[in-house]
Amino acid sequence: MNQRAAGSEWVDAAGKSLTDYPRPSVAVDVAVLTVEARELSVLVVDGPRGLALPGSFLRPGERLSDAAERALLTKAGLAGADFHQLTMFDAPDRDDRGWVLSMAHGAALPVDGLPRGARLVRIDDRTPDEPLAFDHAHMVSYAVDDLRARYSRHLDPSRLLPDEFTVLELRRLYEAVYGRPLPKDSFRRMVVDALETTGQLRSGGAGRPAEIFRRRVDAELLAGAATLVSD
Repeated sequence: MNQRAAGSEWVDAAGKSLTDYPRPSVAVDVAVLTVEARELSVLVVDGPRGLALPGSFLRPGERLSDAAERALLTKAGLAGADFHQLTMFDAPDRDDRGWVLSMAHGAALPVDGLPRGARLVRIDDRTPDEPLAFDHAHMVSYAVDDLRARYSRHLDPSRLLPDEFTVLELRRLYEAVYGRPLPKDSFRRMVVDALETTGQLRSGGAGRPAEIFRRRVDAELLAGAATLVSD
């Protein structure tokens, strides 16, 4: 039975307090994805062990989200990013400095929303093209899976495109997110109900002008979207 002695710290039935048990350090790491030159990439920073995701150890009294926000600002010069928790990476040997748990976070931003000079590493399918420290490559794969799952349900939920775009620009974005070509007609059927026309056209050169669209608020993609993008 847990108990507390009068005027002393909490102890358990064996008479041990929380500080009597080994405790891991806790860290946060953030995989910020973007699309540059029609390819999916991840933001990295230089660290003592080479390229790594922006990250930091949790400070006393700090929330995980506060630590992630601080890591992005101090390590990557990035402020105001919308990020969310992915999963806890807890392999006991994941960090050679000691027992460290890391809560991985994911974010996706348009490339022009990143700081000037940001270092990007291209992602080949789900894997960074360059080695990353610790288990950060695994975190990137997890972030890519999360991004693709969200993009199969909603139209460009991270707003990697501007507010107005053509269907071709949208398809090229989805091809970058999923790392493969997508059939033109099937893709259009997948997204058409989530689009709202602006009534305007854009000239793309020799071809006929393309219709310009915007996102319908809270619109979901067709039920078969996940199958199309995963085939």
